[in-house]
Amino acid sequence: MTTSRMTTGVPGLDEVLEGGLLPRRTYLVCGGPGYGKTTLGAHFLGGGLQAGERCLFISLSERSEQLLADVRARGLDLDGVEVLELRPEAADLIGSSESYSIFEPGVVEGPSVTQRIIDTVERVAPQRVFIDSLTHIQLLNHDSFSYHKQVASLLSFLYEKGATVVATAEASPRNPDDQLRYLCDGVLVLRREPNRSIEVVKYRGSHFAEGPHSFRLGSQGMAVFPRLIPSAHGREFTMEQMPSGVPSLDRLLHGGLDRGTVTILSGPSGVGKTTLGFQFMKEAAGRGLSSRAYVFDEHLMVLRRRCESVGLPLTRMEETGTLRIEQIEPLIYSPDELAAQIREEVEQAGVRVVMLDSVAGYRLSVRGQDLIPSLHALCKYLQNMGVTVILTNEIENLTGAFSVTGAGLSYLADTVIFMRYLELRGELIKAIGVLKKRLSSFEQTMRRFDITEYGIEVGDPLVELRGILSGIPDWVSPR
Repeated sequence: MTTSRMTTGVPGLDEVLEGGLLPRRTYLVCGGPGYGKTTLGAHFLGGGLQAGERCLFISLSERSEQLLADVRARGLDLDGVEVLELRPEAADLIGSSESYSIFEPGVVEGPSVTQRIIDTVERVAPQRVFIDSLTHIQLLNHDSFSYHKQVASLLSFLYEKGATVVATAEASPRNPDDQLRYLCDGVLVLRREPNRSIEVVKYRGSHFAEGPHSFRLGSQGMAVFPRLIPSAHGREFTMEQMPSGVPSLDRLLHGGLDRGTVTILSGPSGVGKTTLGFQFMKEAAGRGLSSRAYVFDEHLMVLRRRCESVGLPLTRMEETGTLRIEQIEPLIYSPDELAAQIREEVEQAGVRVVMLDSVAGYRLSVRGQDLIPSLHALCKYLQNMGVTVILTNEIENLTGAFSVTGAGLSYLADTVIFMRYLELRGELIKAIGVLKKRLSSFEQTMRRFDITEYGIEVGDPLVELRGILSGIPDWVSPR
């Protein structure tokens, strides 16, 4: 089996294909209109140009001028690619479906589309050929046998000429693409729901990363974000604790958070989860460690102003490079795209602390699907890389029945810090406690929690209160 590969030209897609395309094979890209098939093919040709290869673009559906203009609008330049336009209505040579057949006896000798393909291929001797799209050949045939025969002949001819072929197809219930999939060595399927994704469903002669992988179409064309597989990543690291810098809180945690663990900060809205997360990052910055915060809910200007007002110098931390805050729009970002961004920060910038604020915002990015698989993969990856992870998780009830995380998240956490409101003698106060800490013991009490202009203050254990978890505690007389 050959081990040489050809780049697809699409960022991230070669990783999915474990190195790229096998040469002298045929690959089919399936998907509906506007899914990104032509953009992928343009990347394929652009990758060939960069490698100094001869490239041919065969268009069976659109005008070449329009195609090239659309490709340029995607930030791709195909100058140097030979373009063969074969739209039926574009050529006087085509008068019937018979004159549009490929490699049928008696037609090759005449002024046919077939002859134009042969002449162009023999003149250019392309190493890469992109055909857009094979579906139009099907539409010009009266039966599936002729269609299968013509496509098979075309692909066989290109193989004999040494070309690697990428072709597109648009399947529908009336015109399925099963025959094309059978003829090709690899099949890539593009989808738009719930997120844009690409999946390799067939790849002869090679392994590949299974499952759907998110992609984005933008000003630079297509970019694929391979699905994160935690077991494929890891590094050796020294176990150590990361304190908060608040003495009473560190006593509650028996030292702080452990490196390479996941901590969930759980509590109702406004109780101080985000502020507490940045307190750990402030202490990490003082130790020269780099942190990243991915914020889904709050505007960054408001967040910075609010944190600065309670003694958390986010702006200075950002200026020194120890902190970077990213505003994430969950209705635009997919989990795979966010994971790719975090991977880059961890593997290239040496980030040691990552906070996702919040789980509710992250949930929006999965578009109604179960958030646990993608969040599990991201957290386990970060743990394998020795990164301390902080997740803020909002619970709905302000007081009353005690709730920790909801949504089945607690199994992900090595440490759970819960915060809640208490009604005490007509006053609403805050309390903080630790429910779980896998790697060490912890103080099994609750303490008063306040956020002041001087920062976070954690008081003594609330040992004279009972019924704290109910939200309506009672005083008891000290013994």
